[in-house]
Amino acid sequence: MATSFQPRSNVTQHDGFCVWENIWIPLKDGRQLSARIWMPDLMQGDEGEVIPVPAIFEYLPYRKRDGTAQRDESTYPVFAKAGYAGVRVDISGTGESDGVFDDEYSPRELSDGIEAINWIAEQSWCSGKVGMMGISWGGFNALQIAALRPEPLKAVISIGSTVDRYNADIHYKSGCHLNSNLSWSGVMQCFANRPPDPDLVGDKWRDMWLERLEGANLILDEWLSHQRYDDFWKHGSIEQDYEALEIPSLVISGWADAYKNAPPKAAENMPGLAKAINGPWVHKYPHFAYPHPRSDFHQEALRWWGRWLCDEQNDAEILPAYRAYISENVRPSLWREHEEGRWVAEEVWPSNSIAVQKLYLNADHSLTEANNSNCRGRVSICSPEDTGIACGEVFALKPDTETPGDQRIDDGGSLVFETDILSDAIEILGQPTLSLNVAIDAPLGNLAVRLIDVHPDGVSHRVCFGVLNLAHRDGNETPKEMIPGQAEDIKVILDHIGYRFLPGHKIRISISTAYWPLIMPSPYHVTASISLDKNAALSLPVRATGNQMVSDDETHMPEPEEANPLPVYREITPSKTERRVEKDFAGNRTHYITDDDTGTTEIPGHALRVRHTSLTKWSINPDTPLGAEATSQWCCYMSRDGWLIKLETDVSMILNADSFDISGKMIAYEGDKAIFARDYQKSIPRDHM
Repeated sequence: MATSFQPRSNVTQHDGFCVWENIWIPLKDGRQLSARIWMPDLMQGDEGEVIPVPAIFEYLPYRKRDGTAQRDESTYPVFAKAGYAGVRVDISGTGESDGVFDDEYSPRELSDGIEAINWIAEQSWCSGKVGMMGISWGGFNALQIAALRPEPLKAVISIGSTVDRYNADIHYKSGCHLNSNLSWSGVMQCFANRPPDPDLVGDKWRDMWLERLEGANLILDEWLSHQRYDDFWKHGSIEQDYEALEIPSLVISGWADAYKNAPPKAAENMPGLAKAINGPWVHKYPHFAYPHPRSDFHQEALRWWGRWLCDEQNDAEILPAYRAYISENVRPSLWREHEEGRWVAEEVWPSNSIAVQKLYLNADHSLTEANNSNCRGRVSICSPEDTGIACGEVFALKPDTETPGDQRIDDGGSLVFETDILSDAIEILGQPTLSLNVAIDAPLGNLAVRLIDVHPDGVSHRVCFGVLNLAHRDGNETPKEMIPGQAEDIKVILDHIGYRFLPGHKIRISISTAYWPLIMPSPYHVTASISLDKNAALSLPVRATGNQMVSDDETHMPEPEEANPLPVYREITPSKTERRVEKDFAGNRTHYITDDDTGTTEIPGHALRVRHTSLTKWSINPDTPLGAEATSQWCCYMSRDGWLIKLETDVSMILNADSFDISGKMIAYEGDKAIFARDYQKSIPRDHM
């Protein structure tokens, strides 16, 4: 049985700053949000009076006490020593904050965030000016709250985020149902419903936990109930009203991240002073991301905050509109430590240095600059449903097998077109598009298109990709079925990318009717017929200055001085990561499995121990999409002294002809005793998907 805990001392002193471990932010309805605050020593004047400072606000459901503590401690002490208060707040129903978690970017979340900003601005230690930043969830809601224009909010830094919640997040992509819709619901089902830390809230921790568990919904139910771009997804999608983004916004992502499209879209469309950066990175902060080269995020951020929160004349406003890393010669690997390439800068975006170059698809499977009228005809493809196992993750958190593998694995189930060996380099920056005339033999079907760099030895690296649910060919709001056998002109838009194809390499385009498990299949085992007419072409955004080498100094992208900026936490048990594909030849099934264990880590200062394990499995018959299955199982452990809790969750889905049948379960343990259990069942009709 758990022992009784009382909150400890709330303030710890460090060199140049102090940390207020848990501060309550009151809300109008009586709930309280929990905040951890890094405060500069400069706050006290010669007479002992408070010298107000600007504040940097970050707002997440990932738990300041343990979930983001390590990365918070790599950044907020730097900000505090530079004279800023860092305010890290848990969203309602998560961490130590009151209430029950409802959904991502909900109206309540955004309203609470505005209340928190106003509260911060009113404190005696705050100058009244607030900046907001974050990666992923915190990057999303930073832009969304900025669009609501709270007066104290003067600038944002948004990393790994989106302007389009439907097409550029973890749920859907161009109408295709992403596998991360289920897997992320499994993550949040477990992460969002953990208890507060008794060390901070005392004996009421159990009642708070039970309130969360009893109020928890199967979040996948909500996400799957909106399969088209409706008001549910338009809420919080910045593209709906770019004009609302009036304050300076620095938008950052990486080529190995799902959110690579947001920076150039911000630079192109936001009316306020927006600046954009895309590096070679996975879904991490740039100062500790892989692959190298990293970026000195701390100095970049301090320049941004200094200009807009302190009125420093540091020329932040005249930075290039878009700075991007041009990768080259990338090979799939088990661990990508460094990526060859260089930084470039575009003073305005879209840039007049970008010109469209067309490569035409021919019946002999060549990809040529000349429009060869002698190579016309039609070609067909019916990909095995398990085509796509070299896809990697929608967004990679580690530069390992979460990034795409050698594309020759999937090219066997694809239509392949490629250039001759390049005699000159071709450098691209922007979004490639593929124009095709396509007919399918069913009312619903998907297409996946991969742009590939083929090395001289045949190794094939996926540069970028695009997918399209053909029912969404004319838009995501009102999908319509294809007429079987009737050809239509379509465009597949690939993700933004900066890449240089080197002499001696080839450019390949691979087209498939399946891309599993990254996208869920339609109900039909589709054959697509493609006309190789004069309009079948790949359009590449080629940089006219592609042969000019630009130095890091010219793009203002120095690497951080500190090689290992994250604090080291004590490891109690080791971590492990497994990713494998299993073929059941007798049962004609393919299984794609990820099996992860973070190991047990002890958080310094308060000795909380945490561990997370997960098992995600996707199964499909290569000859039919019906009966495909998926499951995401998570287990979260928290312990200290005589206190131990465990939360087990399971979210599963079966794909039937007319429905997605989903189920879930949740079991919570205090010690070895189950104190809560719930099962969920729901059948959700397919909507043109």
